[in-house]
Amino acid sequence: MIGYVEAPRAWSLTRGMARVAGVNLPDAVLEGWLTRAELAEMVDRCQTCTASDACTGWLSHSGRSTVLPAFCRNKTEIEALAS
Repeated sequence: MIGYVEAPRAWSLTRGMARVAGVNLPDAVLEGWLTRAELAEMVDRCQTCTASDACTGWLSHSGRSTVLPAFCRNKTEIEALAS
């Protein structure tokens, strides 16, 4: 199982944004669409983001969406995986 115990909140938010876009990040790694290093970079970007409260709020009110909010530092990567 892929996870980030050193950054559980960032992992949860990154995975949550991906889920909203219909992307399963562990599966993307296993299927070769994303490397573990790229996933780690995404979690690191999320961990240093100052919009985690906005992210949490957005995730709590969203269903499926192919367009992520502009404040998401992983927007480009996740939307590319979703297409």
